[in-house]
Amino acid sequence: MLLSFLFFLCVFLVIGAAAAIRLQPTSSDYLVAGKSLPVSLAALSAVATNNSGYMFIGMIGLTYSTGLSSVWLMVGWIAGDLLGSLLVLGPLRRASGHDAIQSFAGLLSNWWGQRYRQLGALAAIIMIPFLAAYAGAQFSAGGKALQVLFGWNPGTGALIGAGMVLLYSFSGGIRASVWTDAAQSLVMLVAMGLLMVIGYREFAGPGDLLAALESVAPGYMHWFPDGTLLDRCLFVLGWIFGGLGVLGQPHIMIRLMSFAPPDRLWQVRGYYYLWFTLFYGATIVVGLLARVLLPDSGGFDAELALPTLATQLLPGVLVGLVLAALFAATMSTADSLVLSCAASVSRDLGGQRGESLRVSRLATLGVLVIALVIALTDNQTVFQLVLMAWGLLGAAFAPLLIVYSLGARPSQPAAMGMVVTGLAVFLGWRVAGLGSVVYEILPGMVAGLLAYPALKRLGRARAGQASA
Repeated sequence: MLLSFLFFLCVFLVIGAAAAIRLQPTSSDYLVAGKSLPVSLAALSAVATNNSGYMFIGMIGLTYSTGLSSVWLMVGWIAGDLLGSLLVLGPLRRASGHDAIQSFAGLLSNWWGQRYRQLGALAAIIMIPFLAAYAGAQFSAGGKALQVLFGWNPGTGALIGAGMVLLYSFSGGIRASVWTDAAQSLVMLVAMGLLMVIGYREFAGPGDLLAALESVAPGYMHWFPDGTLLDRCLFVLGWIFGGLGVLGQPHIMIRLMSFAPPDRLWQVRGYYYLWFTLFYGATIVVGLLARVLLPDSGGFDAELALPTLATQLLPGVLVGLVLAALFAATMSTADSLVLSCAASVSRDLGGQRGESLRVSRLATLGVLVIALVIALTDNQTVFQLVLMAWGLLGAAFAPLLIVYSLGARPSQPAAMGMVVTGLAVFLGWRVAGLGSVVYEILPGMVAGLLAYPALKRLGRARAGQASA
């Protein structure tokens, strides 16, 4: 098991390190690969980055705990993600074609070539702590898996993951991240499919499996959670907005800014959504299988269902494969988060010094250290930590991207007001404990969108008073 795990980690490390051969000594190549990524690699990297330790650890744990109703996270999330792609992907790729745009904050502040420096700085200041926390959640997920399989301290797994990300990100930048993401996406899909098939073979047939699931708990196999029709609609709608929140995720958007040629949008969507649907569906099936094959005897950590199930069903070599896939999932997101965060530090806060490759690498190292500290000290579940970071970034930035993509040109104060409004409503909703009613990203994004016409009218009124 250990040898198999180490073998796959070495493969990923070699693939990432090989990208150093293609690296040009510029920050542009380090951060966006010269915007010349092949369509297939950009799409697979984006979807692998999207489906991280949150899927292997958090989503399987949620399905284990709540049952079939977790399928609506899949339906809502993919529907919202697709809606965001149809609204924004084409305009985003065209707007990001300018050579000066090498970060997500840079895109927000230069969409129309307007150079909103204060907006870029604000976006960077918001992104950095939450991208680092998000990356910390990925390292934490890897540490949890190693704890189950090898009995190691969770911090050991976090250190291994951070060390690998540092080595290949330092050597090849985003190209190394994308190359390893593409390889990791295939291993992730194979591992999940393997567990799904072998787990199913433990039952006499579909009827036997369904009967076992029905006996878990009353309502476990209900399509919707308990509540009124309004509760159910808000539940699904919240996850649609959760999927739409992909527009505010710098680590995913930066990949969709970097493929060439920029007009092959449907090919990108084809690779992306085929893999996304297959993997998400397999995750839910494995979560349900785990609930029957690993009865909850009290005190069981549902987020450890995947590695625990693998050790019970698979021979050591294949357990190593599953563990490598889980680690691949965490690293495919962590490296993307770290590089996106480093881009904001160097390009959006570093001024002219940020154009240096050396500064970009130093920013990568600094962000990685922060993420590792978070992984070693944070006590939240992976699922909750990821949802908080994802929702906050989506609420802050997705409304502005949508407004840009629809052709509007908000002033810098209006754009900054939209970002702050979405962020404030998200945090206020969370602090008020209303997340049980609907995922906080929904009110945050709606507030950010509604802020635009209000701020636009306010700006016109002030301009009229000034002219008078």
